[in-house]
Amino acid sequence: MTDDTRHEATAPGPVLVRHRVRPEFAGLVAGIVGHDEHTAAPVVRRQVAGSLIPVVLSFGPPLDVVDLSVGEGVGRHTSFVAGIMPGHATTSFESEQHCLQIYLTPLGVTRLLGLPGRELAARVVELADAVPAFDDRLLEVLWSAGTWPRRFELIDRVLLGLLDGGRTPEPFVGWMGRQIDRSGGRVRIAELVEETGWSPRYASSHFAEQVGIGPKAAAGLVRFERAAIALRRLPAAEVAARFGFADQSHLVREVRRYSGWTPSVLAGTVPTTAHTAIG
Repeated sequence: MTDDTRHEATAPGPVLVRHRVRPEFAGLVAGIVGHDEHTAAPVVRRQVAGSLIPVVLSFGPPLDVVDLSVGEGVGRHTSFVAGIMPGHATTSFESEQHCLQIYLTPLGVTRLLGLPGRELAARVVELADAVPAFDDRLLEVLWSAGTWPRRFELIDRVLLGLLDGGRTPEPFVGWMGRQIDRSGGRVRIAELVEETGWSPRYASSHFAEQVGIGPKAAAGLVRFERAAIALRRLPAAEVAARFGFADQSHLVREVRRYSGWTPSVLAGTVPTTAHTAIG
């Protein structure tokens, strides 16, 4: 397969090399990115909530998770996976960062990592502890490959191997997740559950087990992601009306919950998210 990489540089900020996702990983891997960054001063960033799960294979100094509004995992991490986070995080590092980042969908966690989403939800976990295939030996092989295209080729092989041995999520869970995403989080969950043919208790519990959060929480997270983008070009009142919030005060509460900022501050910020990384 021809490598289709794109480069992005910001000043100050990281240099990103984006790798085209193989068709075999459709619906499981949202993006694969090489990340290089050098800085003369410590960098502190806020990571707002998102529906994608980052798997970070680090070749450089550790990253400090300074604060989590929800969940556990504050501390120093090298290679790690951060489960679906219904809240914001603050991270910091000094001098440099070099890492390969794989952004999984919730179903990608089950299918590729072989873990139920609930096991990782709202947690930052050392990668080798969660997925033995991502051990120090793999990191050495990736680093010694020398170039991002070669590293991407290697990580594709690893992911294909994991795909062969992974778990298959229940079809109705994947279907519910796609409907939530396509509706921008505005679909009525009760109607969605009814269409599955399962009881509300069964559908919600199995969705939460495999995704990491329940369908209502997943819808709220997707709705926030869409609203956060729209706030850059639309007033808050219009965003609230367009994206399914009860009113503007509801939007304010949800933005604070997921980003730690007011809508006006979020609108003037380009926060670090999985979606900005994968472009």
